[in-house]
Amino acid sequence: MLKLPTQDGRIEDYRLQGTPLVPRAPQVELTRTAFAAAHVVSDPLAERDPWTGRPAVDWDATLAFRQGLWDQGLGLAEAMDTAQRGMGVDWATASELIERTMVAAKAHPQNPRVACGAGTDHCALPELTSADAIIAAYEHQAEVIEAAGGQLILMATRALPAIGADKEVYRTVYRRLIDGAAQPVILHWLGEMFDPALAGYWGCDTVAEANDFVLDLICENPTQVDGIKISLLDQAHEEAFRARLPGGVRLYTGDDFNYAPLIEGDGSHHSHALLGIFAAIAPAASQALEALAMGDTARYHALLAPTVPLSREIFRAPTRFYKAGIAYLAWLNGAQSHFIMPGGFQASRDITHYAEVFRLADTAGLLTQPELAETRMKALLSVHGI
Repeated sequence: MLKLPTQDGRIEDYRLQGTPLVPRAPQVELTRTAFAAAHVVSDPLAERDPWTGRPAVDWDATLAFRQGLWDQGLGLAEAMDTAQRGMGVDWATASELIERTMVAAKAHPQNPRVACGAGTDHCALPELTSADAIIAAYEHQAEVIEAAGGQLILMATRALPAIGADKEVYRTVYRRLIDGAAQPVILHWLGEMFDPALAGYWGCDTVAEANDFVLDLICENPTQVDGIKISLLDQAHEEAFRARLPGGVRLYTGDDFNYAPLIEGDGSHHSHALLGIFAAIAPAASQALEALAMGDTARYHALLAPTVPLSREIFRAPTRFYKAGIAYLAWLNGAQSHFIMPGGFQASRDITHYAEVFRLADTAGLLTQPELAETRMKALLSVHGI
């Protein structure tokens, strides 16, 4: 029995009630491409100056977490915002993460797909005042990723909004990057709810104008675009946008609120997945995608429906703090021995949030080691005086 705090300031008794899902490999080939964006596990004994220094990484735990995703048939989106890029994890750490991950992926029997985030975050914003400088920064990271064997995700950069770039500057930058990539890239449209510094991305005044611009960008060379990840938390927008994509270009949903209907599709179009929440709900995600591939939509929704309230809580505003919920569930489920994050990011959410995530994860069958989860939750509660 636990005593969990509530949003209205009460303490209530709670008894575990969920039936844990058992992580396993899919029994059929999946019909949706699914990338889970994974977090980084800190090494708290080696961490020094967590707010200002380079993070210390527990490489064994970090790579083991990725192995667990691959074992369940999921691909990996590496060194993305879920890994705290620009929010506790620097490029030096990210590049080492990419190189280590690609070595592990090549040795994995599932031959998993891995796509890696290329950005400009190794350069300070005052250094990135022109299209040429931004291109050079992107290309530096792209070279590291391609040399390691990873597919490029062209992450949204804070540098373009910072200089007030118009559409032509965006076109110059992206045209060079798309056309020059060694293999088709994944574009990345991240809304300001995930990163306020990305407000006004694509140099457009409205979302409708941005839609037209991005579609033109893709259609100029569609064979060089694998797909686009859209994280605007707007189901209707994503459905309308994906219907306009040229054949062969995927829509990778980044909508951590509405992923279930978007991935299922409307009979004419469907989304694939590039989601942070899939790292937290991997057993449900993998087994739901298996059910979808087998034509069992009832089981698909039965598995995913309980995860949606959980995801909405983890990604609630301020959305950019969602990484804490993902690391927290990894700790509860034994994927790491502690609940410490780069930059002390675990402090970005309060104990009532963690209590609600605990309840919802239990309901969804995602506390895979219930006794361990209860023990660890009691420890966290005690630190908060409960």
